[in-house]
Amino acid sequence: MNEQKLTETEIILMEILWKKEKVFMKDILEEYAEPKPASTTIATLLKRMQNKDLVGYKLYGNSREYFPKVKKEDYFQGEMTSMIDRFFNNSVSQFASFFTSNAKLSQKQLKELRDIIDKEIKD
Repeated sequence: MNEQKLTETEIILMEILWKKEKVFMKDILEEYAEPKPASTTIATLLKRMQNKDLVGYKLYGNSREYFPKVKKEDYFQGEMTSMIDRFFNNSVSQFASFFTSNAKLSQKQLKELRDIIDKEIKD
């Protein structure tokens, strides 16, 4: 999934696509706060994301309707797997240990995490 890795600016754009599901350029630009990026900048990002096979489009005359080709959950699952592999020697327990000791979680949050894990074990 390395060649599909998104930059920070691409993630912002991808979030719009995931939220809207199908969107034209004018609709994308409406989602950005001022100062809005130039449509050429967005077009360049969309082209890069198409090359990564993460975005597709349908042509309607001269207008393109863009859509995500990957689900948000699937993309971030791949990112998490890659991160655990790179930084924690593919050890989920090393990741969990690092996360719980460095994320400054409250007792309540730790208990919620435990409940989530317990539920996964039971299912």
